Amino acid sequence: MNIFQIVAIGVMAAILAILLKNHKPEFGIYISIVAGLIIFLLVLSQLQSVIEILNQLAGRIDIEDVYLSIVLKIVAIAYIAEFGAQVCRDAGEGVIASKIEFAGKVLIMVMAVPILVSLMDLIINMVP
Repeated sequence: MNIFQIVAIGVMAAILAILLKNHKPEFGIYISIVAGLIIFLLVLSQLQSVIEILNQLAGRIDIEDVYLSIVLKIVAIAYIAEFGAQVCRDAGEGVIASKIEFAGKVLIMVMAVPILVSLMDLIINMVP
């Protein structure tokens, strides 16, 4: 899947949503959500190769799998929260979008605690 196909899907969905908003406004938001999900799934499939490369690099430099897993989960939370917030903004629900972003930030902080604790332990052990 290349960027031209993704852009084509987005532009076609936008034009279709605009045309349908005049007759059935609720269909416009449905088209936007479906197009967003399709684009999200297409891009998600491309991330598989990135994850494989990161796993290979982690194996070479002997990073524990737990830390790489946490980092990947943090990235996933950020992407999913951003996607959900954008869908809510498209639907005219900016307040809900803000709450989704806030929840994503809190969950990222919670997920990062084991890495922060490990980093602090490392710093404490280095200081005489």
